[in-house]
Amino acid sequence: MRNRISVKMIRNLIFFGLLIFLTFWFIFRKQNMKELFDTIRSANILYLFIAATIMLLYHLTEAYNLRCLLTSFGEKKISILKALKFTFIGFFFSSITPAATGGQPVEIYYMSKEDISAPKSTMALLVVLFGFQLSTVSIGLLCGIFNPKLLSDGLIYLFLIGLCINIFALSFLSLCIFSHNITKRMINICVRVLKKLKVKNITKACEVLEGNIHKYAEVSIYIKSHIGEFIKGVLREFLQIILYYSVPYFIYRALGYNSCNFFELFSMQAVLYMSVSGLPLPGAVGISEIVFLKIFRGAFSASTIGASMLLSRGVTFYLYVIIALIVVIVNAIRMKDTKGEIDYQVKEIEKNDILFDNTLVNA
Repeated sequence: MRNRISVKMIRNLIFFGLLIFLTFWFIFRKQNMKELFDTIRSANILYLFIAATIMLLYHLTEAYNLRCLLTSFGEKKISILKALKFTFIGFFFSSITPAATGGQPVEIYYMSKEDISAPKSTMALLVVLFGFQLSTVSIGLLCGIFNPKLLSDGLIYLFLIGLCINIFALSFLSLCIFSHNITKRMINICVRVLKKLKVKNITKACEVLEGNIHKYAEVSIYIKSHIGEFIKGVLREFLQIILYYSVPYFIYRALGYNSCNFFELFSMQAVLYMSVSGLPLPGAVGISEIVFLKIFRGAFSASTIGASMLLSRGVTFYLYVIIALIVVIVNAIRMKDTKGEIDYQVKEIEKNDILFDNTLVNA
């Protein structure tokens, strides 16, 4: 294989690995490791299998959604396995880049390499992103309102920060899609302010952002003529998030607990995700583990909370990062592009940190 991994890619992987190491060292530095692993070994395999299967269904739901949206745009019908491959590739690069900015551009690139229209793949991913943001904000907000006891010990501030960031992202995305002119005026105002503050490279960033706005406008045209498909796409994202938030319940049952009901564990996970999703850390590593220990301590005992965190994060994140890495490597080998697949895609990400980079999408 002639692919070369760029320095940026190596830095991301090293930082990602170092962050994982420091996180678990900090959390378990005073833990009795024998007791921890004994607890994990005692977990019910059936419930762990159900949890892992639910996470697979989570990824399959996104793959199916992507497949349906591309087909509705007039693309040739792709297999569910191929759509799942694109989903895993996006998941991996989102996991190792700050604020998950690397996933969608790489997905678009790989889809374009397999003769899937870049503008159509961009529109499909924008619908997926809109549905994802809408579902996480609405479910997270409802769970926070009806379970205020989960937001003790200062977690309310982290929750509110995450909520505000996600609401801002959802609002901006909604304006981009549904109100093209208002968005352009907002950008022009921001650019004037930033120029007065003498922020560097603002003109170039504005040009790229305006290029992306035009793509959002295309999505708006699609939505108006395919409102049914748009609603279905958003509802599939709600189903995806419900699956994701369900996993801790089965980890809870795997460790022999049954006093808390499904919706209590579901709410804990929803509040956890909302609290950490706005922070610019790769895969929210570090903060997710620490906040898990605070939120779920009401469900697990002090002797099992560490094991529950390892199992929950292992099933929802680390297991599928490993699977996605294997998919990325196998796909790169199979494509055998002499330009260097991984090197090329990372260079495209490096050109601009803005989601859906204009150069990449029009390549």
